[in-house]
Amino acid sequence: MLQLDISAAMGKAITPNKGIPEQEFSSILTSLRRYIEDFVKERTKGEHEWAQDPSNEDTIAKVKEIATFASEQNIKHIVWIGIGGSGLGPKVVREVLESPDTPEFILLDTIDPYMLKMYDELVDWKSTLLVVVSKSGGTLEPMSVFFHCWNRLKEAHDSNAGDFAIGVTDPKEGNLRSFCLENGIRMVPIPSGVGGRYSIFTPVGLLPVALLGGDVDQFVKGAKDIDESCSNVIPDENPAAMLAAAQFLLDTKRDYKVRVIMPYSQRLESIARWNQQLIAESLGKVETNNPIPLAAIGTQDQHSLLQQWMAGPRKQWHIFIREIETEPFTVPNEVDASFGYIAGKQYGALLEACYKGTSEALTQAKRPHVTISLERLDEYHLGQLFYLFLTEVVLLGKLYRIDPYGQPAVEIGKKITKEILAGDEKH
Repeated sequence: MLQLDISAAMGKAITPNKGIPEQEFSSILTSLRRYIEDFVKERTKGEHEWAQDPSNEDTIAKVKEIATFASEQNIKHIVWIGIGGSGLGPKVVREVLESPDTPEFILLDTIDPYMLKMYDELVDWKSTLLVVVSKSGGTLEPMSVFFHCWNRLKEAHDSNAGDFAIGVTDPKEGNLRSFCLENGIRMVPIPSGVGGRYSIFTPVGLLPVALLGGDVDQFVKGAKDIDESCSNVIPDENPAAMLAAAQFLLDTKRDYKVRVIMPYSQRLESIARWNQQLIAESLGKVETNNPIPLAAIGTQDQHSLLQQWMAGPRKQWHIFIREIETEPFTVPNEVDASFGYIAGKQYGALLEACYKGTSEALTQAKRPHVTISLERLDEYHLGQLFYLFLTEVVLLGKLYRIDPYGQPAVEIGKKITKEILAGDEKH
């Protein structure tokens, strides 16, 4: 089971005026108990629809069926088109599960013409499964890329092109849904009440797991198992509540505005960006207090940002994510004498030492941080990690008094972009 350690954010570890005093922490836990109870009651009324996704057996069966088809057709490339939550979640899954034994997972979350042309020339469309994800079916970036890829698929398969394409979209309405119906493209639904950044347990996340040979059942089991903990009304036994409490108090009481999400695992690099979107779009709606998320990665950002974190303005705190069990891979015994201290050691041990060095250095500098530890990075623990962050952001919405759903400010930019491309002279 995933473990959360917030001790290095507490005043006891880094002095009360730099960390969280016990009295303030106890006080906020009292409020969180009520908020957890509200969260549980709201779910029984059908709110927080994303929380029901891990139990949707029909969706699980559909994604397994598509994965079986892809295997039978000897699919070599999966071209996945999606942006925002429709791209970041699948990117995490790709980084965790893709291997030399799986199809190549090509994520097109860009309209950069150079990148599109490069992938266009690399892909063998005869052995490709094309997946387009857009809940509304009206998002400019994925739909413009999809129309190009759809033409390539038709060139490869003629009238059978629809057999090699999947639309992941709203089940009731939208331009993409209409296009799929007209062209014989199979669809799997994103539930109407689930927004993109909350969609990892819909086909947006389940389908990549299945297509890359992962265990979908273990992925959703991880989510359902940690849901029991995240619904526990005793806050200090609830990891989502504890993380939310640390976030809220470090921001509002200690002025640590920047939340740095920093995995010490290359395969989790994109979960930092996924959480960055989740926090920014869910809570970035007022000009007063709300978290400012920043994605980082260990060990690389030790060599680019640690100087500022250690000696610069006290404006950030850290969430480290680490694996306990790592891939066995060893440094050679024959190394230069000056590096004798690493000879024959596991690279996982080196990575762990770098994490400990950074976290302990921050503690010595009286800079707060928390650590999430995964026993191993597999489907089960990945499901837990996603679900923890999703529950945390709902509880943060209650603490900050901000509705975590919707992103009205984003829609303004989309509207202006559409007007520019349509030739509106005012822009």
